[in-house]
Amino acid sequence: MLYTHGTAYNNTGTRIFQFIANSHVLSATAPAKINLGLHVLRKRTDGYHDLATVFHPIGWADTLTADYAETISLTCTDTTLSSGEDNLVVRAARLLKASGGVDLGAVLHLTKVLPHGAGLGGGSSDAATVLQILCKLWRLDSTTIPLASLALGLGSDVPFFLRRCTAYARGRGEVLSPLEGYRFPFSLAVVVNPVHISTAWAFQHVEVRETGRADLAEVVRSNDLDRWRLELTNDFEGPVFSQWPVLRRTKSDLMRAGALFASLTGTGSGVYGVFESYKCAEDAAKEAAARGCTTWCEGPP
Repeated sequence: MLYTHGTAYNNTGTRIFQFIANSHVLSATAPAKINLGLHVLRKRTDGYHDLATVFHPIGWADTLTADYAETISLTCTDTTLSSGEDNLVVRAARLLKASGGVDLGAVLHLTKVLPHGAGLGGGSSDAATVLQILCKLWRLDSTTIPLASLALGLGSDVPFFLRRCTAYARGRGEVLSPLEGYRFPFSLAVVVNPVHISTAWAFQHVEVRETGRADLAEVVRSNDLDRWRLELTNDFEGPVFSQWPVLRRTKSDLMRAGALFASLTGTGSGVYGVFESYKCAEDAAKEAAARGCTTWCEGPP
């Protein structure tokens, strides 16, 4: 059996996804993200909100595989998730098939690792990854397919997962400016409590403010954790922590464990801590896991 290994990159040299081909079966990882700051600036006339945030990809990831088939189908290791037409992976595959004029189908399998409803973008990452992997499987020229438009039609943060580099995001989250040359030099512990937060609820209760906001891209680039604690704020922490005090306690626990910065990611329920010591990050993740949380720990890239 022929095995080939490869890594795809975008035109800036940023890794897009890794694949392993066994005959014509492709496998790709779908990583999570954290928000380094998240400001809700205003409500728009189309019902969405204008945001400012910095998306940062992390190593925690789902895995997708794809093989040729006559129709599009999906299986998933998480039986609580639908594998039908309402699944974002299936929707992404059908959009790409229609846009590319493809006669083929695909049998897709999702190994679900990322907790959903945690502000980590797992569903969006899965959708972006299936667009990329099916371009490869169906031999589509990705330069002629409007992947960014297809991605935005699936969700506001899906376009970010096509690029997967630390980026300043505006608009609904789709106007992306990569932080060229930026390196995240810290260790991370990510803690997800068994709490589900509705994104719609979070936006209904967040306080919007346009003026007097820090430049999040500049703050992140500084890698000054004292400055991060003062200026790298997530507007959803107020309403979310009031409704779910366990998440406020999780943030406090991470700081007590040695994190020099901690924050809610997205609308929650994931909370992450930034550590200068990998050992402290690992210990904090283990302590949270012992309390029944799902956790992830990683060192600097």
